[in-house]
Amino acid sequence: MRISVDRSRCEGHGLCTQQAPAVFSLDDNAELNHRFEDTDIPAEHLPAAQAGIGSCPVAALRTSFEPYR
Repeated sequence: MRISVDRSRCEGHGLCTQQAPAVFSLDDNAELNHRFEDTDIPAEHLPAAQAGIGSCPVAALRTSFEPYR
C-alpha cells in the first residue's frame, strides 16, 4: 500500500501525525511529510497509517494498492 497526499487539500491539522507519528510528520510550515513517500508502507506501519488516513478531516490522504507509474 502507498499513500498519496493531495497537498492542495491538506490544511495541516496534524491529526494523521497523532495517529501515526512513525509515518506522518508536519514540518515547521505545517506542510505534511510522510516517511514512505514513493514506496510501499511496511506491514508493521499499516494499521497506524490507515488510522492516520482515516483521521484526515479534509480527505487529503489516499491509499493505493497499485504501483506508481
